[in-house]
Amino acid sequence: FSFSYFANVADPIGRPVLFVFNGGPGSASLWLHMGALGPTRIASADIEAIVSPAKVVANTLCCLDQTDLVFIDPPGTGYSRMLGAAKPEDAWGLEQDSEIIAQFIKAWLTTHHRWASRRFLCGESYGTTRAVAVAGRLATGLAGVAFSGIALISMVLDFHTVRFERGNPLPDVCYLPTYAAAALYHGIIEAPNGRAAFLDEVRRFAVHDYLPALFAGSRLDPEQFDAIGARLSAYTGLSPDWLRRTRLRIEPQRFRKELLRARGLTIGRFDSRYTGADHDGVGEQPDADASSYAMDSAYVSAANDHLSRVLDIDMPRAYVPFNRDALIKWDWAGPKIDQPRGPANVNVAPTLGRLLREQPGLKVLVANGMFDLATPFAAAEATVAGNGIEASRIRMTYYEAGHMMYLHPPSLDVLIADLRTLLSED
Repeated sequence: FSFSYFANVADPIGRPVLFVFNGGPGSASLWLHMGALGPTRIASADIEAIVSPAKVVANTLCCLDQTDLVFIDPPGTGYSRMLGAAKPEDAWGLEQDSEIIAQFIKAWLTTHHRWASRRFLCGESYGTTRAVAVAGRLATGLAGVAFSGIALISMVLDFHTVRFERGNPLPDVCYLPTYAAAALYHGIIEAPNGRAAFLDEVRRFAVHDYLPALFAGSRLDPEQFDAIGARLSAYTGLSPDWLRRTRLRIEPQRFRKELLRARGLTIGRFDSRYTGADHDGVGEQPDADASSYAMDSAYVSAANDHLSRVLDIDMPRAYVPFNRDALIKWDWAGPKIDQPRGPANVNVAPTLGRLLREQPGLKVLVANGMFDLATPFAAAEATVAGNGIEASRIRMTYYEAGHMMYLHPPSLDVLIADLRTLLSED
């Protein structure tokens, strides 16, 4: 099931087509559909709690004047479902999902006679993994479906950079600059020379000092251990004693609980500017995500009302915004491998590198939220640096918000402007 929006023109061939989806895995497309790119959107007050049901307003920033829009809901999400003898889990996997979405795009181009139009992809979060996997699948062999541009919002292509586990120091390094940004925002630390210079310093420390220290592990001498701990404390506001007891490793759930513990508050995962309160003030992890408290209900209620009442879609079932079963049952390894592997083993970034090498005209936008503790901006930077991707071909942008930067009205303005640049022929 998809939503397609067309401009009323006599000959649409000259207009681009932008295919859009969210991630999860298990998420429908309503977040980008109703939050940023559709003709109507949910009014956002940013850091203030979004009241449910939220107000839906005309999206004056919508790119429909520049491109036709297609919002795709993968099987098991939105109104989409499997027919006949097929089961939903037949579609739930890295390989299976990218194949289904690739086939859908080809079918859409055929049905609407748009094979001559310029094509673009836009994905958010796991949707960025999907976007690169789909683009790679459609570009290989004789598939013959190339894209003019790919927008990767809150990118995660190499899951080694975000999967915290023993023996993998990459997430600690990639999350540190976002921890520093959050600590600055909440006034726990200061940056005398300004945030930009401070975060550049944190980046250098993370790569040149912190990573070697974590790799050394028990081989690190006590003096170096204490020196690294002192620097981490200065960059995060966490106490040297706490850092010593964690062996210099900072998991995001612990950070969200520890940063503002003295104030009795936790911070959000999708957006670390948000704060919440837990029942247990001495617990190790937050009860929930403070940046999702009101947003989830507001979006789901507003979307279902808009689809059923305003668009007059007559469906006997509610629109499914997120299918948790899909996330739990997701096949990360693909159907041909006997022993399923976790997402830590998934890395589609080399596919993006190959696409850029083989398609000189391909443009790529990577949109990063400065306060995103789900897909941190330094992980995106590390992914570009370490997977054969020509960095000069990537446009990296940063926004004063979190994972869903379009919840922040000023960031939404800039994000749409950046997307319009991607869609342009220059």
